[in-house]
This record gives sequence, C-alpha cells and structure tokens, in this order.
Amino acid sequence: MTPFSSTLDHAPFEFRQSETPLLVSMPHSGLEVPNSIVDGLTEQAKKLPDTDWYLPELYSFLESLGVGVIKANYSRYVIDLNRPIDDKPLYQSKTTGLFPNILFDEQPIFEAHKSPTEAQRAEFKEHIWQRYHTTIAMELARLKAKFGYAILFDAHSIAAQVPMLFEGTLPDFNWGTNQGASCDQALLDAVLDTIDPDYSVVSNGRFKGGYITRHFGQPEQGIHTIQLELSQATYLNEEQAAQSIYHLDNAKLPDIQKQLKAVIEACLGTKP
Repeated sequence: MTPFSSTLDHAPFEFRQSETPLLVSMPHSGLEVPNSIVDGLTEQAKKLPDTDWYLPELYSFLESLGVGVIKANYSRYVIDLNRPIDDKPLYQSKTTGLFPNILFDEQPIFEAHKSPTEAQRAEFKEHIWQRYHTTIAMELARLKAKFGYAILFDAHSIAAQVPMLFEGTLPDFNWGTNQGASCDQALLDAVLDTIDPDYSVVSNGRFKGGYITRHFGQPEQGIHTIQLELSQATYLNEEQAAQSIYHLDNAKLPDIQKQLKAVIEACLGTKP
C-alpha cells in the first residue's frame, strides 16, 4: 500500500488478497479515531457504540479458507465507508450519512463546534474512503480475471433494537441484495439454505444493502455482492451491551462462528 496521510495515525485499513473468488469487506468494524478529532467526541461517542463489534474475531476462519478480507481501521464516526462519497441518502427512513453527526440513539457524536473541519473531511475522503473503495475495485477486477467471476460479501452487525432505524427487534440474519439487483439469486439461495432454524432470517427487509453492495454489485458483469447485517444479539453479552460494555458471549460464540463459516463455504460453493 502507498503511504497514507501523515496526519492520520494508522493505515486506513488492513487488506489480504483472496485465493478464492470471494472477498469479505468489513467497513464498520474499525475502532480508531485520529488524534486530530478524538477530543471533539462526546463521552458517549468515545465508547463507539455503533461499531460492528468483533467482526474480525467472528470471521477469524477466513484465512484458513483462503478468503481475502478488507477491514477498516477507522471508526465510522470518522467517515462511513458504506455511504456514497457525495452523501446522497440510501434510505427514505432516518439514517446516518457519510460524516455521521448523531449516534444511533440520536445523541450527538461531537461536542458543540468540535466537528471535523471541511479540510479534515476532505482528507478522510481521499486517504480513507477513496483508498478503501479503490482497493475493493482492483481486487474484484483481479478475481474476475482469474476466476471468471467475483463475489463481494459485505459483513456488518448491529444491535437488535435501534428505534431510530427500525421498529421492534431485528431478525438474527438480515440479508441485502438491493432487491435482487446486486447478485444472482443462486447466491442468496445458497446462504439462506445454510441458516440453522434456531436463527431468524429475512432478505431485503430494513437492510437491503448499503453503498458497497449497491455500487459494486454488477451481476451482469460477473461481479456479485451480498450484505449480511448480523444481529449482535447472536454473539454479544446483551446485559453488558445495554450498559455500553461490549464483550463477546462465549456461550454463543461457537454456534455463530459455525454458522458464519457455513455461510462463507456456501458462497465459495456457488458459481453465479
């Protein structure tokens, strides 16, 4: 990777090429906030409550399967990698944008007059957003050239209850294919067939796929994308999460990892 901005504290993401036609993206699992803006966060925002917690740990088996991965290092509060760079809204209902200013509980992310400046935001676009998306595009093109097709699996997780975003309790597995436009139906059918009946599941419900799914999914060109929004109730200690303390539930972890591995293996076994 070429050198990143000297004003950022870390590389924008970690990337490992795939030995298979599948690439997994984790745009919201990052925990870093640049020193230049961290002091502006509210006390609640400093806990990073809207993070897609522990996705690298949940998918720790990817390397053993030869599956490539790109995972963000920076928090979505710095810049949201699953939003378009022009910040056009993806959903009609209330949501957060490219540069979020509220938490999912609708409280502010930044103290008054301490939001990132326009110059800082331009830097985050160039050195984080653009590089993440360019790397995905290049890897998908490489995989397509090598295998004849490519699959992008966009991995996410979210609290089971987020009143600002949806009513009630979210199903465990929330699949998004942009209403079928981002991938061949065979890919969605394959992952749905793996889900254990003990888990609840929905396709193209509240989460139909964000910008990454919608932008990169070009099944007519041999590039298929699918998003999984996993309920954090399937793997976090819920009592602690309610207190903004985020720990894996070791009793739940073996089952959800087994299920996720079956999902990834189904992707690998599908040639759209």
